[in-house]
Amino acid sequence: MPEQQKKLNAIAAPLLAWYDENKRTLPWRGTAGPYQVWVSEIMLQQTRVAAVLPYYRRWMEELPTVEALAAVDEERLMKLWQGLGYYSRARNMRKAAALIVEQYGGRFPETVKELLSLPGVGDYTAGAVASIAFGQAVPAVDGNVLRVAARVAGIQEDIMDQGVRKKFRARMEAAMPQDRPGEYNQALMDLGAMVCLPGGAPACGRCPLAGLCEAERLGLQNALPVRAKKAGRRREELTVYLLWRDGAVALRKRPETGLLAGLWEFPHVPGALDEDAAAAPLADWGLVPVEWRKKIAAKHIFTHVEWRMTGYLLTVKGDGAGLTWADRGALESLAVPSAFGKFLAEAVETL
Repeated sequence: MPEQQKKLNAIAAPLLAWYDENKRTLPWRGTAGPYQVWVSEIMLQQTRVAAVLPYYRRWMEELPTVEALAAVDEERLMKLWQGLGYYSRARNMRKAAALIVEQYGGRFPETVKELLSLPGVGDYTAGAVASIAFGQAVPAVDGNVLRVAARVAGIQEDIMDQGVRKKFRARMEAAMPQDRPGEYNQALMDLGAMVCLPGGAPACGRCPLAGLCEAERLGLQNALPVRAKKAGRRREELTVYLLWRDGAVALRKRPETGLLAGLWEFPHVPGALDEDAAAAPLADWGLVPVEWRKKIAAKHIFTHVEWRMTGYLLTVKGDGAGLTWADRGALESLAVPSAFGKFLAEAVETL
């Protein structure tokens, strides 16, 4: 057996002993069912636990069952998800819920194969639900697990490579204990979140795996895991308009495909326009400026693009072709993505 696999096979006992003493108390653990586990895992993708907790609680208060999720209308769904990003995940959850209701009679599918047939469910989520909710010995390999495994076993392959990730999954499956698979996966998640931290700052002095860890032995904590450098983000300049008319603010709906599909936004145009140039698009919308009240600067970083926004708050008159005028109540019920968070806060404060 390769030495790397031997090291990974040896982690279960000390890891689970540590977990029994140090595990995080989270609302989707313990007596939670597969629906709760699934919702939490989708929310936690690229989002920290502390940020997810209020979203999860609000979601479960309003959509406590898979049937409730299947029946919710899209506008409310988007509002519940607002701020978590990657809105297609919420849409896929509703599609999956409808499929579970229609094809499984509301019973959550139990096997990895069935789980993988659900919209938006990949290897990690299927492994998490199958192991945590149904006690199946399948791995759930996310960034935390990749980091722990790479450091413990001294694996210096690029974890961004999909072929390498498949090998990690096979290694972790071979190392998994059969008696506590769900707790084993959650222990790896907790260790990566609490001790074996990213950015070269692991707390090795309190790690239960320190005696087994190749990165600790060789001083390679900063070097592992190996990640290929990402391509730089492109930058886009936008001019955003907070347009006021008769106690309401102008919104428009984004296209049904592409970035932030189907969400509400404040109207904007490309470029960082000064006030004179910013007046020109208003005529295209059938609007006449009455008072330029405030200039606002903001930015938002997506995975592959960074928005640099110049904003103008102004009072207007006219029809506003293609725009929807929202008062405070309407504005608070519509899903406006966090990319426009600074402008949304300004709008709510002004209304």
